[in-house]
Amino acid sequence: MKQLLKSMSVAACVLALHISGWAADGRGTPAEATAMVQRAVEYLKTNGPAKAYAAFNDQAGQFKDRDLYVFVIDFNGKVQAHGANAKLLGKDLTNLKDADDKFFMKEMIDTAKTKGKGWIDYKWPNPVSKAIESKSTYFEKVDDTLVGCGDYK
Repeated sequence: MKQLLKSMSVAACVLALHISGWAADGRGTPAEATAMVQRAVEYLKTNGPAKAYAAFNDQAGQFKDRDLYVFVIDFNGKVQAHGANAKLLGKDLTNLKDADDKFFMKEMIDTAKTKGKGWIDYKWPNPVSKAIESKSTYFEKVDDTLVGCGDYK
């Protein structure tokens, strides 16, 4: 019994070290990005666009966590909310390409229209590191918009 408890204590310490290492790198996870989108969708449906977009744009608010942030794009490609870059508000991103010349926004909008939700991989500036990095974004359709949040690799 003592050996079992000792083994369990060692395993718990190793797990705690790994978890603290994950948090220390400043990166969100796919599960956290998905959860943030789900919270944002619920907030949008409950509070309406004006209040929700203001909350999503608040870089110190509940929809910004490390490199995770919520954004909203309408189906014409226009940015309605962006938790990391206010300069993108009102911009049409329909023809935006990533570092690999991928029209990722068109793909995201088309997927939201046809499937209602999904994941898209592309390259995008990380607001924490300032470098172009691989990113996977989860998004869900809400009326004629998509609400997204992605994690950097």
